[in-house]
Amino acid sequence: MSNVDVVVTGLGATTPLGGDVASTWDAMLAGRSGVRALTQEWAAQLTVRIAAELAVEPSEVIERVRLRRLDRSEAIALIAAKQAWADAGLEGTGLDPERLGVSFGSGIGGAQTLLNQDDILEAQGPRKVSPHTVPMLMPNGPAAWIGIDFGAQAGVHAMASACATGAEALALGLDIIRSGRADVVIAGGTEAVIHPLPFAGFASMRAMSTRNDEPEKASRPWDKGRDGFVFGEGSGAVILERADHAKARGARVYARLAGAGITSDGYDIVQPDPECKGGIRAMTKAIRDAGLTGADIAHVNAHATSTPAGDMGEIIGIRTAVGTHPVITSTKSMSGHLLGAAGAVESIAAILAIRDSVVPPTINLDDPDERLDLDVAAHKARPLEIHAAMNNSFGFGGHNVALVFTRP
Repeated sequence: MSNVDVVVTGLGATTPLGGDVASTWDAMLAGRSGVRALTQEWAAQLTVRIAAELAVEPSEVIERVRLRRLDRSEAIALIAAKQAWADAGLEGTGLDPERLGVSFGSGIGGAQTLLNQDDILEAQGPRKVSPHTVPMLMPNGPAAWIGIDFGAQAGVHAMASACATGAEALALGLDIIRSGRADVVIAGGTEAVIHPLPFAGFASMRAMSTRNDEPEKASRPWDKGRDGFVFGEGSGAVILERADHAKARGARVYARLAGAGITSDGYDIVQPDPECKGGIRAMTKAIRDAGLTGADIAHVNAHATSTPAGDMGEIIGIRTAVGTHPVITSTKSMSGHLLGAAGAVESIAAILAIRDSVVPPTINLDDPDERLDLDVAAHKARPLEIHAAMNNSFGFGGHNVALVFTRP
């Protein structure tokens, strides 16, 4: 546990539920699903024809000339970061650029650019390939563009830890501020790869739901009828700030990022440890880092993706590391799985749960798995006084990240 307090002063997001944080949060509390049937021609040939696509297209926010130079994942990262920056009231504060850092990642990166430009290469030849291809596909692109737009000079870092990416980016941001290297860090995650190749790959693994006729009911964490995750796209950004720096400029504070725990399974490239040993260690480390005990955690926004194996392993983990008392939820039931952005967007949900004293619901939990023995806010949002909340994110490769947020 560090003696440097780090707080959250700004939030930004663009998701399948809304083009900003307010609309996303309203949709979560209302229990609305962002999952729809895919209308693209290429979807007709696939076994999975549903996804959680963005509610607001980047072209409605970013001018088209600039958009042509950005991969979709980069564009939405910039949108979320700019929202968070404005929300934090940092514009015009004279923040020293050498005290501003970026920690922002993507699980898959600029795959749409790579695949689309390869199509152009094969059909029209090398002269037609865009000169912007490499900056658009490189995995550090989202973080780099954010760093350039805000003039960050304390270091720009790009996480890539699959579905744990967004949460790990926040954890690194916490470490950067605690180390004294920066006063403010723009942290988060982004993902935008709704394209036939990733869909075909995940479908071949039988990792995704094939509930094509009922898109809004496809993501159903902990339900007996769950048959895989629902692919989504989006971005979430938070402004992390040293507490005394935020206080000195009179910033509004949403919450304190009190602790983080990072572990790895060393188990399998795609399958989670069925006993959630790595997840238990991550949660335990995060709670200890926050100077708390499991009894202090009132709410957990679970990783729960709606897969047969992963959902119940996490239940074992929460029960062991935290206890049986917290009210848990999976907002992926509404947003779908945002992959590299999931940890950031779900951290925002945990932060707002603390602010508003309410747990967003897990929808579609119609027939709970008989092994589900924890209290889930099923179907409807649950009023709850929350001092401390946890967000879990687990990724392919055995990446485990747990974050603990507390009231400021």
